[in-house]
Amino acid sequence: MTDIEKTPLENEGENEATPVVSVSENTAESGKGDDNALSKRNPKERGERGGKGKGRGRKRERGGKEEKEFDEEVLDIARVTRVVKGGRRLRFRATVAIGDRKGRVGVGTGKSVEVATSIRKAVSDAKKNLITVPLTQGTIPHDLKVKYKSAALLLMPAPVGTGVIAGGAFRKIAILAGITDVFAKSHGTSNPLVSAQASMRALSGFSPTRRKKTEETEKEGV
Repeated sequence: MTDIEKTPLENEGENEATPVVSVSENTAESGKGDDNALSKRNPKERGERGGKGKGRGRKRERGGKEEKEFDEEVLDIARVTRVVKGGRRLRFRATVAIGDRKGRVGVGTGKSVEVATSIRKAVSDAKKNLITVPLTQGTIPHDLKVKYKSAALLLMPAPVGTGVIAGGAFRKIAILAGITDVFAKSHGTSNPLVSAQASMRALSGFSPTRRKKTEETEKEGV
């Protein structure tokens, strides 16, 4: 009786052990399957930062700033009013000078209700009024006197290393034009707009042939 009773108990133990092992194997396989399924999911569904959305994980392309063709200098910002039927109309007038420091320079004006817009309009207007200054070793070719409206301007060439001995609007315009050595004296009005217009008229009145003629006469005299 004892032998007969023991055999089913041993078989029952073996039967009880086998399903435990099979269950653990199934759980391991199911876990691997879940991991594979998660890895195949969209990164957005997993909550990762590698998606193409607007998350922090997106890499930003850092490109260098484009170099401007001309340097800009604001000469004056004035507030102007105009009387109309409904009252006064207030706007801003900007005077801006631009140049590439290689002989090209221009001055323009712009009006708008906002200062930034007036400056942008002045820059576009200055690009339409570009002139080329004939430079000789960083200075002007010869002496020049200019009278424009209520402004009078006297310009004289200077030797290398002197610098820009000038003030007001002409100094800024001369530096933008690429002039490194010059003597200048302004008489009359101190209005930046009129001074800038007189400066542009003076810089556009140089003739490079005049400097050549003076050099030839000096050589003949020697």
